[in-house]
Amino acid sequence: MSDDLRGRFIWYELLTSDPDTAVDFYTDLIGWGTAPFETDGPQYTMWTNGEVPIGGLMRLPDEAVAGGATPHWLAYVGTPDVDATAEQARRLGGTVLVPPTDIPTAGRFTVLQDPNGSLIAAYAPERPSPAPESSRPGDFSWHELAATDQEAAFGFYSELFGWQKTDAMDMGEDGIYQMYGRGGPPLGGMYTVSESMPVRPGWLYYITVDDVRPTAERVKELGGQVLRGPMEVPGGGLIAQCLDPQGALFAIHSVAQ
Repeated sequence: MSDDLRGRFIWYELLTSDPDTAVDFYTDLIGWGTAPFETDGPQYTMWTNGEVPIGGLMRLPDEAVAGGATPHWLAYVGTPDVDATAEQARRLGGTVLVPPTDIPTAGRFTVLQDPNGSLIAAYAPERPSPAPESSRPGDFSWHELAATDQEAAFGFYSELFGWQKTDAMDMGEDGIYQMYGRGGPPLGGMYTVSESMPVRPGWLYYITVDDVRPTAERVKELGGQVLRGPMEVPGGGLIAQCLDPQGALFAIHSVAQ
């Protein structure tokens, strides 16, 4: 079980300034459902794709806002030992922002900042579920890190989660786009942010949709922004990189028809 869990993206959490508006936006745009999650802490809502919970939604904490945080998506990556992963992150030059914490009936997690300044969470669920065999509409399909130093970032995450280099793509003056995985299909890619790129370092998560073109138009109709795209990617698929109405960055992806 631990081998299947380690390094797998298993939960996606939106921390936002306006949860009600965010629910309206994503349920309309993506087709997700929602379900309450009983907790003694702040109100928490789960995202569901069909009947399957895939992530959560909560108001961005006041202390995070005071520290300069803005609405964002946070991914949780599986680990068999949250405490050991937090300690290893420290040794590798990362920072533990939320110490290992239990979620009653759900599992144990920690929130980390990598040496590039990007956020990721490590999570050991009480009842790990099997990894999906393929991405369907409404699932997250790609996990992309814009790093200040791609090689250093990969070194950190490969030690932490066991990720391995897969294919790489030469982007010319923009450097190498390094894909990574767990021994099967790639999970995503990493690249170094150059001065010519209109992006900030951080993680970007891609959601599968039936067709990026009409979905991108719907993003704008619902009060979001399309920053880049729709554009074709290797393999013939389409992507668009977007902001939701509260300013959280996300992307949409559709496979070649």
